[in-house]
Amino acid sequence: MKKITKTKKRGNAAFAVSVPFSFDSAVLVKRLLAAVPERAREVLVRRFGLGANAERETLEAIGDRSGITRERVRQIEAAGLDAIRGSKVFKEASKAFEELARHISSIGAIVPEEMLLSSLGKDEKSRNRFRFFLVVDSAFFRERETNDFLARWHVDAATAKNIHEALLRLYTSLPDDEVVSEGELLDRFLDELKGVNDAYKNEEVLKRWLSLSKHIGSNPLAEWGRVTAPAIRIKGIRDYAYLAIKRHGSPMHFSAVSKAIGTLFSKKAHTATTHNELIKDPRFVLVGRGLYALTEWGYKPGVVRDVIREAINKDGPMKKDEIIKRVKTARFVKDNTILVNLNDSHYFKRMKDGRYTVV
Repeated sequence: MKKITKTKKRGNAAFAVSVPFSFDSAVLVKRLLAAVPERAREVLVRRFGLGANAERETLEAIGDRSGITRERVRQIEAAGLDAIRGSKVFKEASKAFEELARHISSIGAIVPEEMLLSSLGKDEKSRNRFRFFLVVDSAFFRERETNDFLARWHVDAATAKNIHEALLRLYTSLPDDEVVSEGELLDRFLDELKGVNDAYKNEEVLKRWLSLSKHIGSNPLAEWGRVTAPAIRIKGIRDYAYLAIKRHGSPMHFSAVSKAIGTLFSKKAHTATTHNELIKDPRFVLVGRGLYALTEWGYKPGVVRDVIREAINKDGPMKKDEIIKRVKTARFVKDNTILVNLNDSHYFKRMKDGRYTVV
């Protein structure tokens, strides 16, 4: 019995599972190709990359090399596939195709094309052979890539339709820029799934279905959202810094952020570069000497003087101790730094009752 190792992914990445098949794919391809005329066999070999060269050729490339039109190549290909489907060897291979169909059904009935092929073949030649099997047998249906979904294969049209509709509803329900935990997203997805066999409703299959969508994605912290959300669309040091600080849960020094990027995401981030990126991005607020917090935590940009002014403007004149207390909820600075700013007569005035107000 031949074993094929399937790789597991998170999001769009692979999930590793060992899948046993009782047939040899290379032997089966040879037997099927032997059932068609030589010219059709040559076209099929080149179209699917079934020969010594694993490269799959286009209709145009084959036509140019053979001196015939693209349409003529397509006709020869179609005739060759029909000849295989009507052959004795194809009927004899029915158990092999049933095995392949059961495998696809067991992993969710609808699977992204690249993920499926990667699970079936360890190299390009073996993947080409399974792609050929999928095309030959009408039990397997391929849906082309669209604006909403990746190219995918399925063996159950009703389930596929339900998954497509559930993914579109899930995407619509997600906020534009916010992200949710993996557990919350899977719960939301389950709520959207209607009329789908409960046997499919496990975490591994749900993630595989999520990977069909071109609009929903995850980041390295297993947070999910729209792929256009800043926390999902990871493009550079700023985005990795955002995730590092968010994971930490409290303000971080820029040097610690740089180290965290390397530790968490295996990305090289120079300390100076990280500092420069933090300064330029409105998602971060300098709250102390080299310390950065996230704006979404309620921190606002500005120096200590700005924080004092905002507090007084909001709640009226306050005494020194109260101002120090208020400032230290927004900035990680020493009391003396606050007092120096508070005693600057250009900005603040001490009243007769000991309270301070804005000049």
